[in-house]
Amino acid sequence: MISTNDFRTGLTIELDGEVYQVIEFQHVKPGKGSPFVRSKLRNLMTGAVIEKTFNAGEKVPKAHVDRREVQYLYNDGDNFYCMDMETYDQFPLTREQFGDAINYVKENTNLWVLFFKDKVIGVELPNFVELKVIDTPPGIKGDTASGGSKPATLETGYVVQVPFFVEVGDVLQIDTRTGQYIKRV
Repeated sequence: MISTNDFRTGLTIELDGEVYQVIEFQHVKPGKGSPFVRSKLRNLMTGAVIEKTFNAGEKVPKAHVDRREVQYLYNDGDNFYCMDMETYDQFPLTREQFGDAINYVKENTNLWVLFFKDKVIGVELPNFVELKVIDTPPGIKGDTASGGSKPATLETGYVVQVPFFVEVGDVLQIDTRTGQYIKRV
């Protein structure tokens, strides 16, 4: 059990059998009445964000989330196979468990799988990945100064907006948190 007075960003707690991560919290001490903690929590299983108010000092169960480093190996259409980097055990993840990570991973990419009570609750990616451009319209001479953008299809099939100077074959750095182009590598 952990007190709501000890909340910090990134802490995982258990409410109603679900795992939540603290995104934001604020201790409020009104002039009248007792103090309370206003918080924003993200459900790690569904990704939904809720706002919840706790009494100051209220005890909530801490969720012990196991974070294991794995290497993505391959997919067979429905399942995505990963290998635990410590035990070298291979296991499949479904498309729902893999989520948006499918847009940013290619074979042999290292990532983290989150487990709660031996059940997969999510996949965590590195903040930045490098992916090769396999298709994009050619840039028009003189358009580089206009600051516009064009779509580019990456080797994973993900489409991202890039500047006009990016060409087929370029390797780009992509932010996995926002899905945006960062720079050409």
